[in-house]
Order: sequence, then C-alpha cells, then structure tokens
Amino acid sequence: MKRWLSTVFTLLFTAMLFAQQPFVLYSPDSSLRLEVKVDQKIAWSLFAGKELLVSSPSIDIELADGRKLSDARSITNSRISSRKQTIQVPLPYRRKNISNQHNHLDLSFKDFLLQFWLFDNGMAYKTGTVFLDSIKIKNETALFDIDPRSALWFAHIDKRPAQDRFHTSFEGVYKKEVLETIPDTMLTYAPVTAVLPNGYKLAFSDADLYNYPGMFLQKTATGLKGVFAPYPLKEEMTEGEFPQLIVTERADYIAVSDGICKTPWRVILVAKKDTDLPENDLLYCLGYPQPKGYDFSWVKPAKGTDEWITGINLFDVPFEAGINTTTYKYYIDFAKRFGFDQVMLDAGWSDVKDLFKINPAVNMEELARYAKTKGVKLMLWTLCSTLDKQLDSVLKQFSKWGVHSIMTDFMDRDDQKTVNFYHRIAKACADNKIAVMFHGAYPPKGLNRTWPNVITQEGVLGAEWNIWSDLPTPEHNVAIAYTRMLAGPLDYEPGLLLNAQKDQFRPIGKNPMSIGTRCHQLAMFVVYDSPLQIFSGNISQGIKEPAFMQLLGSLPTTWDETKVLQGKIGEYIITARQKGNNWYIAGLNNSTTREITIPLDFLKSGSYTITVCKDGVNAHNYGSDYSLTTSVINAGSKLTLKMAPGGGFLVRLIKK
Repeated sequence: MKRWLSTVFTLLFTAMLFAQQPFVLYSPDSSLRLEVKVDQKIAWSLFAGKELLVSSPSIDIELADGRKLSDARSITNSRISSRKQTIQVPLPYRRKNISNQHNHLDLSFKDFLLQFWLFDNGMAYKTGTVFLDSIKIKNETALFDIDPRSALWFAHIDKRPAQDRFHTSFEGVYKKEVLETIPDTMLTYAPVTAVLPNGYKLAFSDADLYNYPGMFLQKTATGLKGVFAPYPLKEEMTEGEFPQLIVTERADYIAVSDGICKTPWRVILVAKKDTDLPENDLLYCLGYPQPKGYDFSWVKPAKGTDEWITGINLFDVPFEAGINTTTYKYYIDFAKRFGFDQVMLDAGWSDVKDLFKINPAVNMEELARYAKTKGVKLMLWTLCSTLDKQLDSVLKQFSKWGVHSIMTDFMDRDDQKTVNFYHRIAKACADNKIAVMFHGAYPPKGLNRTWPNVITQEGVLGAEWNIWSDLPTPEHNVAIAYTRMLAGPLDYEPGLLLNAQKDQFRPIGKNPMSIGTRCHQLAMFVVYDSPLQIFSGNISQGIKEPAFMQLLGSLPTTWDETKVLQGKIGEYIITARQKGNNWYIAGLNNSTTREITIPLDFLKSGSYTITVCKDGVNAHNYGSDYSLTTSVINAGSKLTLKMAPGGGFLVRLIKK
C-alpha cells in the first residue's frame, strides 16, 4: 500500500513539475527565445536575449457550448520542428524571393491544437479545434502585454453614427501615443506598431484570414487585446449613392465552423531598427499558399490612371469631359503616351446597382476595342454588393471585353461573413483570369499569397481624403510605411499635381491638392508596396509636364530586391528598389526640413545614368516646385539631398 501511494505521489509530483516547466523555442539564429507555459493557463513570453519584449498571460478559445482550450490543459502530444524554404513571389512587390525560415512548437490537447512559429524577426501562433461536429466559436482570448511606457503608432478611427464599432473602411490616421495614456476605450485595427523603451519595435497583427473574423486591437491595463466582430445575423442595405450592407443584429458568437478548423495567425513582428520593419515579410509568409491547380502566370503588375479623385476635371481638351467614351479614349491616349498600361473606369460607367446597365454615354465595346489597339488594359469599378449578386454572369461579360482587373468597393467590415466574401470574389476572378483590387477593405495580411490575383488592397487613408479633409499629412504618409504597409500591398493612389504646404492647403473637390511637395507624391510610387500603382493626378496638368510624366511612367511596380536605407517612424524613410541592373531610390519626409546623404555602395561597379527629381529651392513655400536633372554617376559615390517640409525625392539609376 505504501509503495503504491509512493508511486502515485511520485507520478503526480512529476506531472506537476512537468506542467510548470515551460516549452522553450529558439529562433533559427537564436536571437529570439519563446517560452510557452501550460499550467492553470496557457501563457507565453518572447525574449530577445535577456530582454522581455512581449508576453501573454492567457491564450484561449471558447465555444458557444462552454468548452474551452483552457479547460483541456492536458497535453496529448508535443513536437518541435523546423522549416527552411524560399518563397518565389508571383508579383514581387518587395523582392522576388522571400526566405521563410522558422522553428515550430506544436501542442495537442484533447479536441484542441496550439501552434507556434518563431522566426528571426518575429513570432506567430494560432489555435485549432478537432471536433466531429460543427462548432460555434463564442470568443477568443488574445492578449499582448508590453511595457506601459511604450509608444504606439496606430490608426485613429471614429465610430460611425448609427453603426456598430466594427463598421470601418480601415482608413485611419496613424498617430503616436504612449500606451499608458491611451484610454481603455481605444479600438483600432491591425497592424499596430509599438516602440518599446528598450529600443525594440514590435508590430501586432493577424494573418491568413479565412472563415474567421479579423482582429481589432483594444487597449488594456497591461497592453493590447484582440477583439473580434460577432457573426452578423441581420443586415440592411443603406440608401444613398453607394448602398452597402450594414449589420443590424449580431450573434453572441464570432464564427461558425466545421469541427476541424484553425484560427488566423496572431503575429508579432520584431525589429531592432525602425528600418527593419518595412522589410519584414512575415505576414506574406504566413499567408496560405495558393490553391493547387491554379496557374497565376497571367497576373501581371500594372501602373494605371484613375479619374475619380480629380472628378474628370480636364481642361484644354476639344470635348466636354465627363463619364463618356471620348473622355476615356483621351485617358487611354495619355496612358499610351507616358508608359501607363491600364486605365480605370471608376464609379459611373454603369449603374451601381446593375453592372449590365451601362451609362448611355459610354460605349464599352468601342472602348475595349480602342484600348486593345493601344496596348492599354481596362479596369472597372464595382460596388461589392452588386458584384456579389451578379458575380458569375458579369465576370463572363468582363472577360469578353478583355477587362484585366476590377476594383470592388465598400465592404467596410471584416466579420466572418465579409472575410469569406473576399475569398469568394478572389476565386471567381481567378477562374475568369481577372485581377482584383479591394477598396473599403482591410489590409491583405497574406491574402495576396493565397490569391496572387488579389493584386492590391486599399485599407489606408490615402489621396482621396485630400478632397474633403486635411488628414493625409506628411507625418501620416511616412508612418504608413512602418504600420499599414507591413500587412501587404496598399492602394494609396498618389500623384496629385497640385501641392501645398500646410498653411496653404485647402480641401477642394474636383481640383484637389495635397499637403506637402510634388516630390513627396512622386516618392510614394517607389516607397509604397503595390504591384498596381494608380496615378490620381489630373492628366491635363500632367500633359503640360511631359518630362515629369515620362519619369513617373517609367517606374516599375514590382522589384527584384528592396532595401530600406534610412528612416524613423513618422519622420522619414529612404527606400532603394532594384529592377534588373537598375535601381530606384525614393524618400518621404515629414514636416521638418531634412538633409540626408546616401552612400551608393550597394550598386554594382560601373557608371549609371542618374535622374534626380527633388524638391525645388522654393518647395518650402510653393509645394509644386521641383528640380529634374539627368547626369552620370559612378557606383560607390554618395548622394546628398535636401527634403523640404513635407518633401521627398526620387532617384533613377540606369546601368550603362
């Protein structure tokens, strides 16, 4: 009897001891260490050497019937493994090849799974379930504790009248606030970037959204927590110019799923330097690989025009400008002349509620024929609810017209139902060899890896906001590169040709100006990731500046390699991109005059034809002032450039 009791005691003691011992996982280069503890709660901590970066006191997922991951703490299996691969990116918006190397910790519980991946520059985890029957997920606990003195860069969004807090176009102004001073009511969307007192930078996001809502982030007493939109039970269509579905009743659960499922990744990017963040490819790596059986070789990068922001406010033309065939032919001619390969037909080419009800002033067959003769592709705007309703039939019609890509707009949500809409549209477009851009949309977060035909997404407060606000400040524009851009390609639609300093700026519809300089707008075409760049300036004005437009039209939108040479969040960024033997360098500046020196030691030996477009000597007062010069320079030289307040520059280096 005593022997039996002694044996039981020993086993219990051993089990308790084991439960208190954390699982330890190191990054491939051992710079990061992850400790996962399974005890009364499932908790984790991430270290860089001896420095604690971020921790979580609890991971949990709760079903509607009360079952929880935290109640199934008995580990049935554990495994540590590693992966090393190179991902070839079909549309390389940063680089052709991405290194995807990480170590894994997989934990199995009764009916639940938990998976951790640790990279040299970040970590990710996800939960899963293994049930025979379908389930309803009531909620998920995702907590991220950091030093309360940390500075947060996050998108400031306001709750819409008569809509719940989960309705947003994901277009907030990025500002910095100290965590401990932020109200607990703060709610924002991912990514959020934190600057820790020890100098490390962390970015918090989700990735690989599928059949599950996206993750908002809310301030807590000790950091941030994930918040998820409940499942929509009832929706109503709004009235107005662009009707959209608004949720009027939500369930007491966030997702409905098969019994075997996994959540999206919860991700923390880690950077020692500010400039490491815009080069971090984790969110793309965490996207699910493209579906088997699909060939996406037909998807091509593009650079196009759009007329919506300037309201087709053309001048010096021998016709009445508007949504009509003659005007769009003029846009096609402009695109052909200056090296653009795509023209957008924005809202108005058809009835927003019926894509087969074409504007009588627009002859689609004639435009399609004319564009083809010029080697220019057409892109069509659609309202998302209308596209969804007419999806199969209208995509067939678009294919007959030779439409290369579409924009669909006004989702303004990321609950489970809306996330599934993205995948449904992406698949249908892929089946018809049509690329898609999402507007009124959350950031890609790996969706562009799963569906390479999802060429770019908005999810950013961009150029259109100049029409009615003063929110797209130079500080916001710079911050985008260290926050929103971490989640994948963005459609800012830069290129406004009327440019003003802050004291001169006024929001003017149909004749918009931007805050900052002309070169600030130009630099965005290289600094911002997007295989589809849209020029939003007034083409009548562009025609009067042919040298400037030729330079803009010559810029690639995909790259062999990207290097962020200098920068600081919210202050400035200097980015160099390689295309073949050529390089393109661009800088964005905040509202402080800045002079920078760039060593060209990354160039291959030899000489280069260098074109420099930089702020003019009077750009501090007249924002549209710029200097455009061409000369010859040797590799190993240095460039010294001055950026005006709200300024920028673009350098093109063509190997001789």
